[in-house]
Amino acid sequence: MRTRTTIMAIAITLTAVLAGCSSSDDTDAKPSPKPSKSSAPSADASAPEKAAGIPAEPTGAKRAELLRALAAANPGIVKYEDKAIDAARNQCSAINGGGRKLDWTASQRFTYKDVTTTEAQGKQINEALKGLGFCKA
Repeated sequence: MRTRTTIMAIAITLTAVLAGCSSSDDTDAKPSPKPSKSSAPSADASAPEKAAGIPAEPTGAKRAELLRALAAANPGIVKYEDKAIDAARNQCSAINGGGRKLDWTASQRFTYKDVTTTEAQGKQINEALKGLGFCKA
């Protein structure tokens, strides 16, 4: 019984000591600079996105061209433009990564809320993404 009590007392003491440990040298440390919220995000895809085969988010005429191409495959998917753009960028990851069942993947990726996309429409989407050269990250 004494052994348990001794071990428990040591454990409690160690926990208290470790919890109270802090370096007093940190008082002179300067906080790291935070990124400015006022700076606009760049049009380029971030390094992790590029590595994953995800292209930059299109703007202006390129965005309009992409939305028209997607609408040709399934007019409903562009009802939610931002979702359609995100789905297209993510589909590029599958295309660029050599994914299998790309048509099925596109049909799933472009099915949301009240919009359903078939595998045949998924095939048209993939052809449009490749044809536009959109998936070049």
